[in-house]
Amino acid sequence: MSDSGVDAEAWTEPRIHETALVDDEAEIGSGVVVGPYSIVGPRVKVGAGTEIGPHVLLERDTVLGEDCRIYKGAVLGTDPQDLKFQGERTVLEVGDRTVIREYATLNRGTSARGRTVVGSDCLLMAYSHVAHDCELGNHVILSNSVNMAGHVVIEDWVIVGGITPIHQFVRIGAHAFVGGGSRIPQDIPPYCRAAGNPPKLYGLNAVGLERRGFSPETRKALKQAYRHVFMSGLNVSQGVSRAEEAAELIPEVRHFLGFIKNSERGITIG
Repeated sequence: MSDSGVDAEAWTEPRIHETALVDDEAEIGSGVVVGPYSIVGPRVKVGAGTEIGPHVLLERDTVLGEDCRIYKGAVLGTDPQDLKFQGERTVLEVGDRTVIREYATLNRGTSARGRTVVGSDCLLMAYSHVAHDCELGNHVILSNSVNMAGHVVIEDWVIVGGITPIHQFVRIGAHAFVGGGSRIPQDIPPYCRAAGNPPKLYGLNAVGLERRGFSPETRKALKQAYRHVFMSGLNVSQGVSRAEEAAELIPEVRHFLGFIKNSERGITIG
């Protein structure tokens, strides 16, 4: 066997620091790095190429995808902070290529949903908190000290500014932008900007939509629908009905209007 073959084979083996503790029930993929003093608990699965920094806790029943980066002091897979939790078996699932920065905390689910989910290609900055039964889509960014209560749903490509608390059961729609220091007690429609305490809508997330390749025609149709719902002088339900009659019902507009119609907590408005 050539030297290069030996090196390639060695590289695929996990590199676990001598001070780290890895439970016998854990499954560690090829090329995984586990840093000093980190703990990988029972029934944890770590995908290939993931790097776990020093002093990280993966408590139990957590699935990490491939090529993730978990920074110092992050705590994943701990019990839900919910008095209704009775020790039932639940999980935390994290997708591929997601980055979790220092001292972020992510809890497992409860019997209500059974799992907490963070998608792929997300960035969870330092001290952010993902509570029990939350669901984050792909390409989500949580800035420093975003604090999510339980059962929050955040769709794909959302950015939430720092030091923002999000009330339980709130939904934030795809491609929305939430300004830092906001308090979010109600749903944020997709494709919109919101900020403040109490929060208000500030139109479409025009810059984000353009950067992500939305066509001028799509942005125009969303703008028309937004105006019908929030700038027509009608209440939200009436505005949605008018938009369904007058706006161009492309898929993005349908998602925008359907999200608003299905809101249970109510929609943040301007």
